[in-house]
Amino acid sequence: MIITRSPLRISLGGGGTDLPSYYREHTGFLIAAAIDRHVHIIINRSILPEMILKYSQTERVADVAQIQHPLVREAMQLVGVPAQGLEIAAMADIPAGTGLGSSGSFCTALLRGLHELNGGNPSAAEIAEQACHIEIDRLQEPVGKQDQYIAAVGGVTCFRFNPDGHVEYWPLRASADTLRRLEQNLLLFFTGYTRSASDVLREQDRKTKAADASMIDNLHFIKELGLKSKEALEAGDLRGFAELMNIHWQSKKQRSGNMSNSRIDAWYELGMKNGGLGGKLIGAGGGGFLMFYTEEHDRLCQAMAQAGLQHVPFRFDFEGTRVVAGATRSSALRPALLRAA
Repeated sequence: MIITRSPLRISLGGGGTDLPSYYREHTGFLIAAAIDRHVHIIINRSILPEMILKYSQTERVADVAQIQHPLVREAMQLVGVPAQGLEIAAMADIPAGTGLGSSGSFCTALLRGLHELNGGNPSAAEIAEQACHIEIDRLQEPVGKQDQYIAAVGGVTCFRFNPDGHVEYWPLRASADTLRRLEQNLLLFFTGYTRSASDVLREQDRKTKAADASMIDNLHFIKELGLKSKEALEAGDLRGFAELMNIHWQSKKQRSGNMSNSRIDAWYELGMKNGGLGGKLIGAGGGGFLMFYTEEHDRLCQAMAQAGLQHVPFRFDFEGTRVVAGATRSSALRPALLRAA
């Protein structure tokens, strides 16, 4: 039996500039942090001739081509793993559709397990790029490269997405004290909404490909905010970072009418009136998690709880995608900083 896991993530600045429709022309930049909420994949050899696949549904198939789950089907075809006598199960600490990059985490964890099954030992960048290839190229999903890369490499990490597809990444150069305070003062609250990011991202992708001036200008500004967020964090200016979060959210809402709604806006205002120094909705928009930076934890948590939002604690995850059981070699992915496609 092989068990792998990949962390979910939060975006700290520049999100949306990792889509190919933007970075192929303009170069993208963002900061993301992996968190200790995970997607787990269990792979087991069975005596049965068929394959059993368990996620939110259960599939029994005789051949890889018959698999309905697109990520599983494409990953098994890519790695070259036959279906016969295989059992795969997926579990997640937080449901999909909540803006924390679950599909990227699922895909990287699955690929890591399949390679382990085949005796392979790919680097973090190789796993990330394979996951991107599956989602962007093979399945034609309107997604970027952030989720796959931060899941694979972990940490609090800066990413540059170059026009040729090459991805550079390096740890945010913030002090240990700054990272500790950042981790302590960022609070996540579940709105109760789950949604597919595809509609919002597809609108952004379509407008960017059409060279829509307002969309391009918005993404330029978001990228600049990401760079300013990096400067603030590396300088230890967490209140300045919080102010940039607020500007980011107001700008992000301009990209699509589906980004927010009246309830999310009301919850955001409530949070800002009860100790939030800055905040935004995590992910493509329309639901999922609100994240605030605050120095008044109890006050903010009490206000959000009274409004019906659940606080979900987290810590940063610096391990990335890894094998947690059944490894035949080192359980961590080989580092490959500044390497990708």
